[in-house]
Amino acid sequence: MHSGAVASRSADQKDSRESRNGGTQLDAVSLAIIEQLQEDGRRPYAAIGKAVGLSEAAVRQRVQKLLDQGVMQIVAVTDPLTVGFRRQAMVGVHVEGDVESVADALTAMSECEYVVMTAGSFDLMVEVVCEDDDHLLEVINRRIRAVPGVRSTESFVYLKLKKQTYMWGTR
Repeated sequence: MHSGAVASRSADQKDSRESRNGGTQLDAVSLAIIEQLQEDGRRPYAAIGKAVGLSEAAVRQRVQKLLDQGVMQIVAVTDPLTVGFRRQAMVGVHVEGDVESVADALTAMSECEYVVMTAGSFDLMVEVVCEDDDHLLEVINRRIRAVPGVRSTESFVYLKLKKQTYMWGTR
């Protein structure tokens, strides 16, 4: 009984260890599972198991662990235009003071889909998805600019989305 627990703990440690930068370091099998799901998020665990050399149950456990650790999410990615969001923009934000507190406030806004702290000419880049131009104006003018610490913004309205993919693999 005791040796089974040790073997299980060793397998878990092999699945994902902490890397030097504090993030989760994944083994080759977990990376292969992620790549399979990036190709098709609905791919059956049995098919993934055949591709990576594990049983269906083992794949199910690995996937659940990856989800629990926040390594990945399995979601439906939509085309914003087809679900009623006709206006998207990237908003560059200049911040005075604590960038993290401003980023936290922006992540709480449902229209802000993507918030990144940057080392370029802006402190933050924020992708905003809105129903129309009036909605975009309200979000930028009355909400983003009202956040304490926001000094200024610059908006880059999307005219046409040419590429949106989540297939960067696991390199």
